[in-house]
Amino acid sequence: MFDLEKIKKEFENCACGHKHQTSLQEVSIGSGITKDVGEILIRNGFDKNLLLVADQNTLKASDGILEALNGFNVKFKIYDNLREATVEQVKVINELLIDCDGVISVGTGSLNDICRKACSELNKPLCIFATAPSMDGFASYCAPLTNGNFKITYGAKSPEVVIADTKILANAPAYLKSAGFGDMVGKYVGLIDWQVSALITGEYYCEKIANLTRQATDKIMSLADKITLCDEESATAVLEALLLTGIGMSFVQNSRPASGTEHILSHFWECKKLLDGKLSDFHGKKVGVATLLIMKEYSKLYQKKKVKAKREVVDWEDVYLHYGDLKDEVIKLNTPDTITDSIDPKTIQENWDKIREIIASVPSYEQILDAMKRAGCATTCEEIEVSKELEQEGLKYHPFMRRRMSLRRLSNMIE
Repeated sequence: MFDLEKIKKEFENCACGHKHQTSLQEVSIGSGITKDVGEILIRNGFDKNLLLVADQNTLKASDGILEALNGFNVKFKIYDNLREATVEQVKVINELLIDCDGVISVGTGSLNDICRKACSELNKPLCIFATAPSMDGFASYCAPLTNGNFKITYGAKSPEVVIADTKILANAPAYLKSAGFGDMVGKYVGLIDWQVSALITGEYYCEKIANLTRQATDKIMSLADKITLCDEESATAVLEALLLTGIGMSFVQNSRPASGTEHILSHFWECKKLLDGKLSDFHGKKVGVATLLIMKEYSKLYQKKKVKAKREVVDWEDVYLHYGDLKDEVIKLNTPDTITDSIDPKTIQENWDKIREIIASVPSYEQILDAMKRAGCATTCEEIEVSKELEQEGLKYHPFMRRRMSLRRLSNMIE
């Protein structure tokens, strides 16, 4: 049983000195609990005027939810198939929310993101009804949204309530379950990046929250052979792990516990495809492939017993050329200074043994690749319709679209 109150209690008076809080009031996971949705909302203080946001696929998957909301005054926003969360869609939800007291988002991913941001802006309560264990954002405080074809992670809100019927989760399409696995293995890269940044730049780092993410990710790895099965027990375990990383993000009020440079690489591919008028594949599917590419790069760095570091030298005109119409956003993120300007190269050299230890602390590229194959994940760029040219372009230029330190960005300072 997922014990939210126990988790909250464990993080009181954390040794890191920060106060860890989440707006989550209840997580309800169980077999056949769709019929109880109305009751769960009422006991968590939701009023009767609700906006239900879904698409045709998620509404069909959540059979029985409309009957469970009998007695509520429900307004609907049903998309055909929402694949891209944008700031424009947030505005649409905001307009619909004017005469509603709260939102129930039925689905995952983009649907949740636009509702998370809209509810944050209008201070409305949010319930997420999960229909697939496909990504880690159910309990997240933030929302990655596309703004003018540029992917930006905005501060938003964590929902007050998360509900998941394990019968629905178990029957979710196998490719969505595999996407959830891909999203989770990316946490290994995120943990490396967070620790390295803390070591080199002094960025805030909470070992207890990092351990929460690590335990959740290790558990997912152990379930690789069961991910695509129509099995309520394994689907529940995957969702609980995904929820834990989202709670970790809420506790530190940023996405460090759940994402690193592998997410930025995925976002780069997404932005470049949008510029060409093309939609990308599922988030977790892309993140999994990006994780393998980054882990291969980090494995190469680990092989270096010693390094000589230098100041980062960037050909900014070349960078802007590759971002094209998105260059103005990149300029904002990298001026008047860049994130590496304050780093003394000697700090990298002096801490290289520790950096190698951090890389070696997570499963290897080969171990992650094996688990992903067993979980039915995409493992190559070809499978996510990313060309060889876009793959290499992304590997080189993606670090500049976030003002966030990663080992990949730091590697630009290594001769």
